[in-house]
Amino acid sequence: MAVLRNMVGKLVQKVGGKSRSGRGSRGVSRKWFFGRSQNQVLGLDTGSAAVKMVELQKSRAGWSVTAAGIAEIANQPAGDSDAKAEINTAKAINQCLKSSGSQTRLAVCGVCGPEVAVRSFKFPTLPPAEIEGAVLLEASQVCPFNIEESTVDYQVIPDGKEFVSGVLVAATNKLIERKRQASENASLGNVLMDVDGLALLNCFAECEKPKNGKTTAILNVGNCYTNLAIMGNNNVPFVRDIAYAGDDIVKELARENNVSPEAVSKLLSGCEDGGAPRLELSESLGKACAKLITDVAETLRYYSAQEKSAAVDEIFVCGGFALVKGFVEVLDSRLAAKAVLWNPFEQKRCEADSKCRDIIEKHGPAMAVAAGLAMRSI
Repeated sequence: MAVLRNMVGKLVQKVGGKSRSGRGSRGVSRKWFFGRSQNQVLGLDTGSAAVKMVELQKSRAGWSVTAAGIAEIANQPAGDSDAKAEINTAKAINQCLKSSGSQTRLAVCGVCGPEVAVRSFKFPTLPPAEIEGAVLLEASQVCPFNIEESTVDYQVIPDGKEFVSGVLVAATNKLIERKRQASENASLGNVLMDVDGLALLNCFAECEKPKNGKTTAILNVGNCYTNLAIMGNNNVPFVRDIAYAGDDIVKELARENNVSPEAVSKLLSGCEDGGAPRLELSESLGKACAKLITDVAETLRYYSAQEKSAAVDEIFVCGGFALVKGFVEVLDSRLAAKAVLWNPFEQKRCEADSKCRDIIEKHGPAMAVAAGLAMRSI
């Protein structure tokens, strides 16, 4: 997975800088980071329900955790302005900073969803000067949004002498600006923008050291989106963001049991009201997860057919919803590949205080994206 470690996805070129519409970010200067090491950046995962933050340090012995924080984003009542949501997100980021004790103010953020695309490309041999233009043309044809109002980056993967192969990533400038503004509202500098799926693959490569030739799949189930990231023996990452995740499963469980989504959320998080009638959700969990399971199974079949890679035999499940009791077991019983809970911090040292260690032990699988972002080099 060396390609991913080199694919830094610089969708944001500098602290506080504007992204360049329709342009790749090859040869970007690093002068803004002079005197700062990669150990001084935060991996900042700002989801729709919670903020996760991780700071890592790398030594010869491997990665160790130096700070970590997690904070829920306050619910926004229907009809409230986007400005209120931005305020709530900034408060959650500040809460993470305070609880983690980190003094770092440079953040690597991630993007996912329908405004993001990760696609492979393969061209006949081209002069180096023509590759960027070919990539931008390819992006305009395969991305489901306007490339003229987006930012594109790419990484060439060695593929002999007959072809120019690689991977392109694209994201709308509006999404990049929203993520950048969220960090700046909390007085953080957004020095790099990454793709959640690629961050997951990088994190897995650094933590698990997978064997060459084995196809790896990571399923990160968040609140609004589920990220499915696959790396096969062709060394080309495949990323799909599925618009069915924890919030949809909760709503389906609520409908099936004729209760409110809030009651289901409290039960799943272990905060059931002692005065409320006890709900048994284990039987309806499988039904609520049916759409997600179908989407994942279809994606795995598509991947195997298109990429001509070895079939996925094990899926590493992470994300906030992966911690729900019985969820991974449902996936394991319904999918052809074995599903296992993945905690990227399981064998990592924690050099921070006991509060940080408690966060890692309790929420480790939910913080995989943040860990992958924290491993990026600037």
